[in-house]
Amino acid sequence: MNIPIKKLSLTVLMLACFSIAVFAQQKKTNKKTAVLSDRQFWLQQMDKMVKPVLYNLAKDSLRINMPKVTSIHIDNKEHRIKVQYVEVLGRVLSGIAPWLQLEGGDAAEVALRNKYRQWVIQGLKNSLDSNAKDFMNYDIGGQQLVDASYVALAFVRAPWLWENLDKKHQELMMKSIVTTRRFKPVFSNWLLFSAMNEAFLAKFGYPWDSMRVDYALQQMEQWYVGDGMYKDGSTYAFDYYNSYVIHPYLATISSIIGTKTKDYNNMFEKIKKRNERYAIIQERLINTDGTYPATGRSIVYRGGAFHHLADMAFRKALPKQLSPEQVRCALTAVIKKTLENTTTYKNGWLTIGLYGAQPDLGDFYNNQGSPYICTNIFLPLGLPSTDAFWANPPTKWSSQKIWAGEDFPNDHSADLR
Repeated sequence: MNIPIKKLSLTVLMLACFSIAVFAQQKKTNKKTAVLSDRQFWLQQMDKMVKPVLYNLAKDSLRINMPKVTSIHIDNKEHRIKVQYVEVLGRVLSGIAPWLQLEGGDAAEVALRNKYRQWVIQGLKNSLDSNAKDFMNYDIGGQQLVDASYVALAFVRAPWLWENLDKKHQELMMKSIVTTRRFKPVFSNWLLFSAMNEAFLAKFGYPWDSMRVDYALQQMEQWYVGDGMYKDGSTYAFDYYNSYVIHPYLATISSIIGTKTKDYNNMFEKIKKRNERYAIIQERLINTDGTYPATGRSIVYRGGAFHHLADMAFRKALPKQLSPEQVRCALTAVIKKTLENTTTYKNGWLTIGLYGAQPDLGDFYNNQGSPYICTNIFLPLGLPSTDAFWANPPTKWSSQKIWAGEDFPNDHSADLR
C-alpha cells in the first residue's frame, strides 16, 4: 500500500509531538512525586532562612541590605536598629553551629556546608574589622549582653569556628565578649547570658569570672518551681523562656563548668533530670498538625519555642520516653507549620509574626534580627544522617497517637528539687 509522503510526514510529526508531550508529562509527574527526606527539607529551610544574613555579612553588605524593621510596639526604634546586627549574627550562628561543626554527608550537603563555612568565617572577620561596613560594636547597650551570649553559644557549639579564626580575630572576638561585662543583667534569665559569656571564656582558655557563673546558677536554683520548669525572675510566666533560654543555657553552661570544678555536681545532676522532664512536656505541646499554644511574650520566635527539645535531640540527651524519630517528626511538623505561610518572608527576610506577618504579636524589643532565634530548631542537623534521629523511619509523636485514639502512657509531674 502506497502512503503519500505528505501524509506520512504529518503522521510522523504527530507521533513525535505526542511522544514529547508524554515525556514532558512524565517528567512533571516525577517532579511532583519526588519527596524530600526530612533532612533535605530541614537543610532547604535552613538555607532559605539564613542565607540573606550570612551571604550579605560575608560580602560586607549586611547593614546595606538588612531591612530596618522593628516591632510596632518598639520602645526605642533607633537603638533597636543599632543592635540588630549582633543580634541576628548570634541567633543565626547559635542555631547552625552544630551543622557547621559536622563533617561528611552527601555531596550536596558537603558543598552547602563548605559554602557556609566560608561565608561565616569571612563574615565574622568583617564583624570584627573596625574598617568594615559591617563592623559590630558590642558596647552600645544592655541588649548586647544578650546578643554576645548567643555568639558565645555558637562558638561553644562549634569549636571549628574558633579554630578557623586566626589569632588576631580570636583576640578581637574575646575582647568583644568581655566588653559586655559592663552591662548589668536584668534580674531574670539574663543572668544566664552573663554566665554563658564566662563559660565561653573558660572553654577557650581565658580568665573567667566564677562569681558571674555562680550567681546565675544559684539564682536559677532559687527560681526552680517544679515539674522541670523555672520562673523567669521573681514571678512565674507561662511562656517559652524555659526553652528559648533557660534549659539550653543551663545544659551548655553545666557541660563546660563541670569540667572546671566539681562544686556543682549535685546541681548539675538536678539540671539534667529537669532537662529531661521539660523535654517530655515540650514534645506533648506539639499538636497533631505542628501547631502549639501561642502563649506568652516573644511568640514571634516561631520554632525557637522548641530550642530546648531540639537541643536535647542534638546532644543525644532525650529521655527514654522520647524516641529520636518521634522528636524529628514533631519538630518537622513545627518547621512546616511556622514557615508555610506566604507572608513568613518579605524580600527573603523573616517577618515579625508566628504564622506569617503578624505585626501586633511583636514585643517592644523586637527588631529585624529578633525572629532569627528560630534557627535554633535546626540544631539536630549537627547529627550525621546515619544517626537514629534521621535514619529511623517516621513515627507518630505523642499528640498524634493520643488523638488517633491509640492507647498511650499517662503523664505525671515530677518533683525534681
